[in-house]
Amino acid sequence: MEEITIQEGGFLLIDKPIRWTSFDVVKKLRNISRIKKIGHAGTLDPLATGLLIICYGKYTKKIESMQAQEKGYEGSFELGKTTPSFDLETAVDNEYPFDHITPQFLEEKLELFRGNIKQVPPQFSAVKVNGKRAYEHARKGNKIELKVRDTHISKFEVDQSLFSSLKFRIQCSKGTYIRSLARDLGYALDSGAYISSLTRTSIGNYLLGDAIQISDIKDSEDFFKFARQLPS
Repeated sequence: MEEITIQEGGFLLIDKPIRWTSFDVVKKLRNISRIKKIGHAGTLDPLATGLLIICYGKYTKKIESMQAQEKGYEGSFELGKTTPSFDLETAVDNEYPFDHITPQFLEEKLELFRGNIKQVPPQFSAVKVNGKRAYEHARKGNKIELKVRDTHISKFEVDQSLFSSLKFRIQCSKGTYIRSLARDLGYALDSGAYISSLTRTSIGNYLLGDAIQISDIKDSEDFFKFARQLPS
């Protein structure tokens, strides 16, 4: 196997700040490191925070395998309301009753979203349609048809102590949209739901607790200090 120096290729675990796009992180690290060949393994929505794997140099070839790993998320669903984007990017557009939702009824519906499920991406997503991202169509008020995709949810747990605001923990396969889960769960509950907070906590065996802040990387020396490589 070819031996790669840390200058030739590696990856970093970054805790993406809220309101940054995943590409904002890539662009910032390109400027700091002066490395052009940098990419991320798995997009995070601008309003989501948490673990983002950044690969550079010869490790960009590993992006596909890294982003194929199972991912973990934590966050909150708001019951009884929806937004067009099913998160806080857009304002509440509809309100629904939710006082009919009992703990037992909720658990019955959660079970529908465990294991292998079919899911349609949200209108506000990065899926490409006719050469444009779906969110570009959505922001112009154009509703488009998106293809159903298969996904897998290995864990879906909620804390019911604050019932209108459900804290959740999810483990899921690549390509799962948590905003679609909010949309579909709200519908299954004969109500509505959207995401009020979302954090990615893991990608495979990589944990958010091991990630660094963008502010920790001030120059190329810091960049390589925090860079990692896979065991040989």
